[in-house]
Order: sequence, then structure tokens, then C-alpha cells
Amino acid sequence: MAFITLHREKLRHNFNFLNSLFRERNIHWGIVSKLLCGNTIYLKEIMELGIMEIHDSRISNLKKLKKINPEVQTVYIKPPSKRNISKIIAFADVSFNTEIYTIKMLSEEAKKQNKTHKIVIMIEMGDLREGVLGEELINFYKEVFSLPNIEISGIGTNLNCLSGVMPTQDKLIQLSLYKQLIEAKFNVEIPFVSGGTSVAIPLLLKNARPMAVNHFRIGEALFFGKDLFTGETIEGMHNDVFKLYAEIIEITEKPNNPTGELGENVAGNTYEINDDTDLSETSLRAILDFGLLDMQPQYLSSTDDSINIIDSSSDMTVIDISNSKSNYKVGDLVSFNLQYMGALYLLNSDYIEKVFE
Repeated sequence: MAFITLHREKLRHNFNFLNSLFRERNIHWGIVSKLLCGNTIYLKEIMELGIMEIHDSRISNLKKLKKINPEVQTVYIKPPSKRNISKIIAFADVSFNTEIYTIKMLSEEAKKQNKTHKIVIMIEMGDLREGVLGEELINFYKEVFSLPNIEISGIGTNLNCLSGVMPTQDKLIQLSLYKQLIEAKFNVEIPFVSGGTSVAIPLLLKNARPMAVNHFRIGEALFFGKDLFTGETIEGMHNDVFKLYAEIIEITEKPNNPTGELGENVAGNTYEINDDTDLSETSLRAILDFGLLDMQPQYLSSTDDSINIIDSSSDMTVIDISNSKSNYKVGDLVSFNLQYMGALYLLNSDYIEKVFE
């Protein structure tokens, strides 16, 4: 059975790196735990880091977090749906919002549950996912800031997740100006400007972050140490907190090209053989015990640079080990480094065991 590992010490190292980075700049931050897909043993590991604010996009995960530690501040990081309002109030201390209709329902439910629910108003800054349009923000704020049992704790934005728009200094300055506009118009204080995600960390490292942006939501940088501007690993961080290990279940020298009439495979792809293809070529192929049901192979890279991933079917993956210096045998494990989406697929699979390293 293939399994994914979380390396405790590397995770703690990355956490301490980020915690120092934010503390030195007087920035509040929370961990985005949605990558962990509600896995209880990994959620407990995150809690043991000492963080007291955790963000997720699944209510069931927030419920688990509250069960582990009722004192942690839980943040629901997408606009709530009508059918989940009561659960949001029950298990999320804070939610991100963009609809007046929804906030009014949150207000009514918070009153029923005798709670004060905090909200962050998300502003559209060009990535075209969730967010109130800037020209509508004043009227939006006017309608919701006096609702009972609702506390507006901040404004925020989401960048890079849908259209790839980067959180440049100019974008974050614009977000800061919205804070000033609201505060001047309504004579209020907006405690938090949540403009920072993992992709904005390079701005911090270059001291280019507008000072008003004082809240970050961090997932990918914690688990992968990645500079999302350059694609490189941030100096001083680990990029291999997670690894996949898969068992070899067959090794055979086989032709490089299929034989017979060709149609679509299980993934809907068709193999093409060119006229100049040497049909006599062979390679030493190994089959691993995971497939498309668990993972998309483009998000993997073998720790053995000489291995090439050929393709995957629903529950098996074929690799070329012809050039490897390792004397692989059936039953051996092959390890892979993961991109963010690769880890997300694996952690969401019930067929991949989750363990510690």
C-alpha cells in the first residue's frame, strides 16, 4: 500500500521560520489546514506547533479542530452557503464574506446561538474569484457594520488562486487604501487587513509589504517552503515536509510502444506512434501501487533523478527504471517529492496511508 509521510522536524522548522518572520514584523497569521483534508493525526500535529488560528474551507475540518482544542480560533475561508449557516456559527469563529444576504443570515443565527460572529469582508482585486467590487465597498460596509451579533474584524482579498494575479506591492497598497477609506468614512477601526497568503511572502522578505497589511494566511509555504514568484525553495526552509512512498509490484523489460489497435485509455488519452518510431526499443518498467484515483502524476518528482514516470491508470503507475543505478526489486519502495496539488490529491485519498517520518 502506498503511503504519504509528514516529516515532523521539517514541519516544525518551517513553522519556526515563518513564526519568526511574522513576529519580527508584528504580523498576525494563521495556518491554512485545508491541504490536510481533515486528517485528525495531522491536524493534531499542526495544533502542537502552538498556532492558535487555523483556516479551512470545510466545516467538517473546523469541527474536528474545535474538538481537538476548543480555544483555537477557527476561520472559514470561503463565502458561507445558505444551508451551512448554523454550522458556520457553531464551528467557525470567523468567516470570509461577500454577500449582504449571507451576512444577515449569519447575524440571525449568531443571535439564536448567543454568539458574536466575526467576519472579514473580501474585496475583489483582479483575480476574479470571491470579493466585493471596490466601488461597492462603502455601501456594502454601511449595510452590514451595524448588524447584531456580527463583528467586522477585517477586510481581505484573495489573489493568485484562480487567475494567477500576483499580490504585488501596488495591489496590497490598494487594499490598504480601502481600509483608510472605510475608517475615514465611518469613524471606525478595521483591526486586520488580510492580504497575505503564501504567494506574498517574497514581499515580506524584500520588506516591500505595505505596513497596513497585518494578517497572513499560510498553507503552501509552511508545507513546501516555496517562493511562488520564482518557483524556488525559500532560503532556510524545507520543501520536502511531505513525501510519497510507493511499492514496486512488478518489474519487467517491455517494449516502449503498445501493439494492437489503439483507442482512448481510461483517462481519455490516445497513444500516438510516429512513422519514425523504433518499435523494437524496450525499457525496464516497474509498476507502482497507486494511480489516478489517488494522484495526478504531473505533480510528482522521483527522488531518484534517473526514474521517469511513464503514465498512470486508475490504480497503478508505470515508471521507467532503465537508467537507475539502484538495483530495484519487487517489494522495494520508490519515494517521490510532491507539489502542493499532488499532496492534496494524496491526502484526500482514503487509499493512501498517512504516517509520520
